[in-house]
Amino acid sequence: MDSTSLKQYLLSKPEAEEYYPFDDYTAVFKVQGKMFALLIKKQGAPLLNLKCLPDHAIELRDIFTDVIPAYHMNKRHWNSIVLSGELPMGEIQRQIDHSYSLVVKGLKKSIREGLEVRHGKSNLYSEIMAENNHKQH
Repeated sequence: MDSTSLKQYLLSKPEAEEYYPFDDYTAVFKVQGKMFALLIKKQGAPLLNLKCLPDHAIELRDIFTDVIPAYHMNKRHWNSIVLSGELPMGEIQRQIDHSYSLVVKGLKKSIREGLEVRHGKSNLYSEIMAENNHKQH
């Protein structure tokens, strides 16, 4: 997944915004002021940091060699994806959806409910809703 299509996907999330608070090449993606993704380069290799439930973070690291403990982040709650081209685009998108959903769920109730009214729960929590549906069947 090239950086242009990756950024397009990140910015397709409801009310997602891109910032460069650190330098001209470290992109921070936020929803309602809270970060859900960070796109950086470490030693020339692009990394995508995403929020993740702690148990799921460990599972992903065990399954995918390109998923590692997050660079410069809380390693319990964040993973880095090494964007080497090995991880399928659909899996990267699923992990982005998971990160975005977790951050939205953690917003203040009034802000979260406003997002839900404007965009619909299925657009905000697609990954979490899919997991819950899977568990019910």
